[in-house]
Amino acid sequence: MNSEPEILFDRRGAAGIVTLNRPSALNAVTLIMVRALREQLDAWRDDPAVTRVVIRGAGERAFSAGGDLRQVYELGRTGRPEEALVYWREEYALNAVIKRYPKPFIALIDGIVMGGGVGVSVHGSHRVGSEKLLFAMPEVNIGFFPDVGATWFLPRMPGEMGTYCGITGERLRCADALSAGFATHHVPSRKFPDLLEGLCGTVPVDALIAAFAEPIGQGVLSQRRKDIDRLFAGSSVGQILAALDAQAAGEGTGAEWAAATAATIRVRSPTSTKIAFAQVRRGASLSFDECMQTEFRIVSRIVYGHDFYEGVRAVIIDKDNKPRWKPGTLAEVDEVEVERHFAPLAQELVLA
Repeated sequence: MNSEPEILFDRRGAAGIVTLNRPSALNAVTLIMVRALREQLDAWRDDPAVTRVVIRGAGERAFSAGGDLRQVYELGRTGRPEEALVYWREEYALNAVIKRYPKPFIALIDGIVMGGGVGVSVHGSHRVGSEKLLFAMPEVNIGFFPDVGATWFLPRMPGEMGTYCGITGERLRCADALSAGFATHHVPSRKFPDLLEGLCGTVPVDALIAAFAEPIGQGVLSQRRKDIDRLFAGSSVGQILAALDAQAAGEGTGAEWAAATAATIRVRSPTSTKIAFAQVRRGASLSFDECMQTEFRIVSRIVYGHDFYEGVRAVIIDKDNKPRWKPGTLAEVDEVEVERHFAPLAQELVLA
């Protein structure tokens, strides 16, 4: 059993360094980590010797592949969904702390970054990705929904990229993550040790990262941007699928891509897909705090539903990848049921 702490903190020169330290679990974020990071960020905020915070992941594979879903799955499955909600309440509050942090907050992303890992990186001032960066908000694949501030950042991606990411859950490599606005810079993985050393000094963060940054070229999805902006502009998931099906009926690589994309959407949780679509459309006109409150409203209903537990079972627990969604099709998902997830709560999320 690993006796090391799940999260490590180090003061090195002018930098406070955070290391997500669960490499065997792809640095999935636990409640212990959320609480420790919140406490440390509060301390460093008031420490004049710390002029910037750097966060990274331990190991070779991931910055952080998400939240500790197995933990919250077990709480819900054993009749303790209210305890599971404690995790999200505190995680969302941490996301807000990072969003408002008064000092440069630099995420060094050298691998997988998804879900909860996005929450402790995207809201910071700098997201430096290596060529190994792999970004996704894949929650619709497990009957959940894009959270940790996705209601804020997905609608603010260029064009319809946020809609595409939210309802497909597809993965973006570094070049596409840059063009989508998730990453702010690309630095080759081999340069990360020197970049980290430099960040511990007193050179201004912007100037230092700019000196290390390199161009990375065009991403695969960048070649589909016009298609994405046109096909994902519909007023419903049904309209988007109809547009994709129409393009799929044609010829060429555009038809193949549209067919594959439509097939991807159709195997996701129908309820989650419609919730994710509604989030992106609503989030465009909401403040950051309103977006976070919206997400807590949604999770407070999801945790009492069916699809989240079935999705985690199929993908993470049993790994048969054969979820049985209820309802099983998009047509069966009542819009009133979708709307219910956005209704006010008796105890709303409060952000300090």
